[in-house]
Amino acid sequence: MYLILFGAPGVGKGTQAKLISAKYDIPQISTGDMLRAAVKDQTDLGKKAVKIMSRGELVPDDLILDLIRERFSQPDCDHGFILDGFPRTLAQAEGLDELVAEMNLPELRCIEIQVPDEKVIERLVNRRLCDNCGADYNMITNPPPADMKCTICGGNIYQRKDDNEETISNRLEVYTRQTAPVKEHYQKKGQFFSVDGQMPVEKVQEAIQAILNN
Repeated sequence: MYLILFGAPGVGKGTQAKLISAKYDIPQISTGDMLRAAVKDQTDLGKKAVKIMSRGELVPDDLILDLIRERFSQPDCDHGFILDGFPRTLAQAEGLDELVAEMNLPELRCIEIQVPDEKVIERLVNRRLCDNCGADYNMITNPPPADMKCTICGGNIYQRKDDNEETISNRLEVYTRQTAPVKEHYQKKGQFFSVDGQMPVEKVQEAIQAILNN
């Protein structure tokens, strides 16, 4: 199964990707996670990306595609993968098409999770993450313990620096401007589907599963 989960930051792509990954035993590939790891490890890519990411802007396509190519070559991708948060631009989508053809992979299905901007801002401003296992918390819907220690692994729970209203609004503007052509790209291929991301997590998963079953 070769799948793209599509949607603005904060719509729940990561959560749904983890559920699909567990069900089908295929890896979740998050360019955001890979970039943050590169920044943390202070790799050459990380040093270039950190200033761009802190402004809520997109890292250049050639750097992202290099990361993706390397990831696709790993053994756990032999039977499929879930791309979480990529592609975000038409150039990335076209570059991904070329990469898929080059590596003789099946055509990718793209599933969009739709959530209104105001709900996305509310979610992300209140998001908290574990710095060890990456577990998600939310100050409204799933608040962390008072000691800010992860209930799963005991790691420290923190708020990402870019999870503030100004940066989130900028990210949403960038997303809308640059990803509209990506949606059209996959619609033309007949490989684009949408689900309502405002539903409970399990209902969103059911809607995605119905698409996958077809």
